[in-house]
Amino acid sequence: MPIGELAPPLRLMMTPGPSSIDPRVYRALAAPVVGHLDPFFKTCMSETQELMRQVFQTANRITMPMSATGSGGIETAIVNTLEAGDEAIVCVNGYFSERMYEIATRTQAKITKVEAPLGRAVDPEDVRRAAAGKKIKIIGVAHGETSTGVVTHLDGLRKVADELGALLVVDAVASLAAVPMNVDKERLDVVFSGSQKALSAPPGMSPITVSPRAEEVLTHRKTKVQSWYFDITTAMAYWGQGRLYHHTPPISLIYALREAMRLTVEEGLEARWERHRANQQALIAGCEAMHIKMFVENPKDRLVTVTPVMIPAGIDDVKFRDQLLEEFNIEIAGGIGPLKGKIWRLGLMGYCAQKANVLLLLSAMEKVALDQGVRIPAGAGVASAIRSYSQSGVALAAK
Repeated sequence: MPIGELAPPLRLMMTPGPSSIDPRVYRALAAPVVGHLDPFFKTCMSETQELMRQVFQTANRITMPMSATGSGGIETAIVNTLEAGDEAIVCVNGYFSERMYEIATRTQAKITKVEAPLGRAVDPEDVRRAAAGKKIKIIGVAHGETSTGVVTHLDGLRKVADELGALLVVDAVASLAAVPMNVDKERLDVVFSGSQKALSAPPGMSPITVSPRAEEVLTHRKTKVQSWYFDITTAMAYWGQGRLYHHTPPISLIYALREAMRLTVEEGLEARWERHRANQQALIAGCEAMHIKMFVENPKDRLVTVTPVMIPAGIDDVKFRDQLLEEFNIEIAGGIGPLKGKIWRLGLMGYCAQKANVLLLLSAMEKVALDQGVRIPAGAGVASAIRSYSQSGVALAAK
């Protein structure tokens, strides 16, 4: 039987990633491919780096997109900064910060894990205690832990890193362009992200930036980086002034990332941060009006891009999500690891963080819950969200 033309459904991706993509980014993705050393593409590379510096808010020389997913960003940050005999601390409060720890254990460095209960951020005091008597080279942390919807405020960890003379390595995969972050002002040493989250580009690129202090550490390594592909210094030979061949990058993904970051800069970072905040507040108000509880209890610990909520009693997790997908074309995510079957993770990332999407999701959730026999106040979710928008001063017609 012949295989037909590829025709994916157009979903509303209200997940922890990937997020739905702006039509303008799709247009960039469909632009003609040129060679990776073509003069046009070299200009595109320079523009991509300049936009990336604006989004990261940095003047770092080493600022480029790695040809990899966000997990490749973790790998890049860890294997470049750690050598045999080094000591490091990784803050773990969920599935993806655990991944950073796992990658770190595969180096020949000595790794200390500092944990926090799921739904909370790691306490800087715990990091300080764990570092006693050790010469710590890096402290690794997930700014936004996608699996639990927790944001870690970085100022306390920056202070501890300063006391220890350590580099602060930050996973900003779920936070870049949605949560306030200024790489230079906050003196963050290595920060990486992913293209498919709040930037709303396709998966496959990992923007990364390295401070001059961290660059100095990389320059004076005693041994080669254990990964050829993720070696920042050789990759930067291509993204630097020389544009020396390193590998053939995904041209079309870079087009898309460039356009997604251009739209981010066009909107303005502060406006984008506020848009994410206002939409999450409306989503929370709507869920609570439907008697759906938040997983992260402390509002200060809530990551604006991912809102985990407790699955109400009497609702079948998989059937609920399947019906949302089949009837409303909306995808949300379930819990992973120990939270599987206990929470839903509702994503409001980049292009998805719109009022119309929040109101549609709330009304769809109400309908599916009623179909499963769970009685909730009719229309309460949407009404509460509208009141939240009114109080925040965000016009309902605006994105």
